[in-house]
Amino acid sequence: MSNEVRVRFAPSPTGALHIGGVRTALYNYLFARKHGGKFLLRIEDTDQNRYVPGAEDYIKDSLDWIGINPDESPWNPGDCGPYRQSERKSMYREYAEYLLEKGHAYYAFDTSEELEAMRQRLTAARVVSPQYNSITRTQMKNSLTLPADEVKSRLESGEPYVIRIKIPRKEEVRLNDMVRGWVMVHSNSLDDKVLMKSDGMPTYHLANIVDDHLMGITHVIRGEEWLPSAPLHVLLYRYLGWEDSMPEFAHLPLLLKPDGNGKLSKRDAEKHGFPIFPLSWKDPNSGEWVAGFKEAGYLPDAFLNFLAFLGWNPGDQRELFSVEALVDAFSIDRIGKSGTKFDINKAKWYNEQYLRKKSDKELAAYLLEDLQKENLSVSAEKAEKIAAVMKERATFPSDLWSEGRFMLLAPEEFDGQVVAKKWNQEAITVLSAYSKNLQEAEAPLTAESAKALLESSAEAEGIKLGKVMQAVRLAVTGVGAGPDLMQIFEILGKEELIKRIEFALNKIDAA
Repeated sequence: MSNEVRVRFAPSPTGALHIGGVRTALYNYLFARKHGGKFLLRIEDTDQNRYVPGAEDYIKDSLDWIGINPDESPWNPGDCGPYRQSERKSMYREYAEYLLEKGHAYYAFDTSEELEAMRQRLTAARVVSPQYNSITRTQMKNSLTLPADEVKSRLESGEPYVIRIKIPRKEEVRLNDMVRGWVMVHSNSLDDKVLMKSDGMPTYHLANIVDDHLMGITHVIRGEEWLPSAPLHVLLYRYLGWEDSMPEFAHLPLLLKPDGNGKLSKRDAEKHGFPIFPLSWKDPNSGEWVAGFKEAGYLPDAFLNFLAFLGWNPGDQRELFSVEALVDAFSIDRIGKSGTKFDINKAKWYNEQYLRKKSDKELAAYLLEDLQKENLSVSAEKAEKIAAVMKERATFPSDLWSEGRFMLLAPEEFDGQVVAKKWNQEAITVLSAYSKNLQEAEAPLTAESAKALLESSAEAEGIKLGKVMQAVRLAVTGVGAGPDLMQIFEILGKEELIKRIEFALNKIDAA
């Protein structure tokens, strides 16, 4: 292996990819690009009981959507494959046996009933965290307590067993984390984790250490939930003789609920009505369907920018970053230690900013797509004009249609509150005069000519335009607020404007 930076994102295919996992992938990607290194993706599917069909494709599609494509992965292999742990099964046994040979691991034959009895016994003795550790292992059924010939006999007979790491009883394990600084844990607080299961598959703890070493991983950037396992991983590197090439660790802060109390969960997202997955997901077991950020109308570049700031900041007032700018600005030392509140309103703000950066032609494409679903048609030119008027008021692409539908469909009902407050004889007088003057005006109507004619119509009747302006908007759009009214008039055109005013005069007056 060369001295290049090599990082990895190692999700498990057990369901939809949580936003916290996407952030981990993004930070790994940015770090690799910053240092001219490689970003790998490895599928950690050692727990076959939790494997969910379609989850691996979902991971790939999610990363494709936001544009952080791995340099090496199951679908783009390099020289360190395979990139699925289930396909690397034969590699792990030799390392487990090496640990057994060196006295750093042992066979354990305890049944699930015996393990539960041990936990109940410790609980009854008021042990806060019952564990299989340096003390309790002396009372259990394993190769440390059984005679060697009995261990051999059990193994030869095919009796189920697991291989556990032998944690030292009194030792301080130290780790210099890139985010948190020095972390020190006493081995008495660690348990003898299972390294190899009875089905011959390694657990995460052994597999990820072996894979990271064989794949030349130089930096492990992962979520805070793995910090309690880090001392165990340090010991495994030491026991396998790889301590000198052990990667540097960086444990990312938790994503917190909007109120800051606790880790963000799918239930929180459902409660507050915001997405927590990048793409929609249908659980193949329950049939439950959950919308993702993409389906909710978030743009991939806006989502990525929002994601980058969930735990990191550039150290200045900048908030809008292209991927290239993020790569240039990113550094591990700008990642905070404490958890980050999830603020969906900030995500919406980012979406608004990126939506407004798009050209009218790009926005018109969104509008035309929505109109097609409604069996409505409009020229590309008109769609662009509508997009130009609506872009400053839109949060999502769908808002161009949902909030601007009055520019395509004449109102049949009118906001009752505005009618009660603003619809009066002065409004009727100005609108009647305006309609008549429009009929005599030359076409085509522009925003400027429409405004000049409205002002002169009100002035001729001796009425201040400001007093009736909301009623004029009401007559044309059905509501009392919205984008620039004169631009709307220009988009509608003379004939449609007259038609709407006449309808409002008859409809509202009759009411």
